Amino acid sequence: MNKTSKHIGIIGCSYEGAALCYQTICNEGSNYLGPHAHPEVSLHTHPLQDYMAFIYKDKWQGVADLMVSSAKKLEAIGAEVLVCPDNTIHKVYAEAKLKIDIPWLHIAEEVSKVASDTSFKKVGVLGTKYLMESQVYPTALGAQNIAYEIPDAAAREQINSIIFDELVYGMIMDPSRDYLKGVIMDLGSKGCDSVVLGCTEIPLIINDTISALPTLDSTRILARAALTYAIE
Repeated sequence: MNKTSKHIGIIGCSYEGAALCYQTICNEGSNYLGPHAHPEVSLHTHPLQDYMAFIYKDKWQGVADLMVSSAKKLEAIGAEVLVCPDNTIHKVYAEAKLKIDIPWLHIAEEVSKVASDTSFKKVGVLGTKYLMESQVYPTALGAQNIAYEIPDAAAREQINSIIFDELVYGMIMDPSRDYLKGVIMDLGSKGCDSVVLGCTEIPLIINDTISALPTLDSTRILARAALTYAIE
């Protein structure tokens, strides 16, 4: 067991996003720790159905309670730093974090740091409608003096459907990819110089090679922040 790095705990919500976060930590760990090496990693996730039951009813305290439940289980088995590769449920990150004693990295804050370091000035935000209509990214981006834009209401609904009907099941559909590419082009026409892939599954379907704007991949940014924290 590698004792030169901290034990990372992943609070999962949807499995595709959690799996990509886990994969990135393990895959890129060898860049710092040597061949086949990465920090110790544990993952716990309640069924997405449990989260959605609260989200659909706008009962966000229930979401926070699920996050805390996972966090405490991870802490109990030795996790020394936590991440949650789900942007939407960061809406209640502050409430959940109050009940946890170990460090817990905030996905939007990590993305905003990268946006600032890259000198982006106005960021388009994609994600579930719950995320796009929340203060998760406006607050984090505002702390870095970065402006933001979200798609219009009709686009938010369509993106939400793509996420929950396709991406969380690992379904990659060309019409949906084309739709998202169009949304990103529209954000560019509104002055955005970059776009946050603010649903942890969107990187499965959109990346820099096909996006009209540079992308901020929230899943991988969070994974790399956890990796950096764990090895420092």
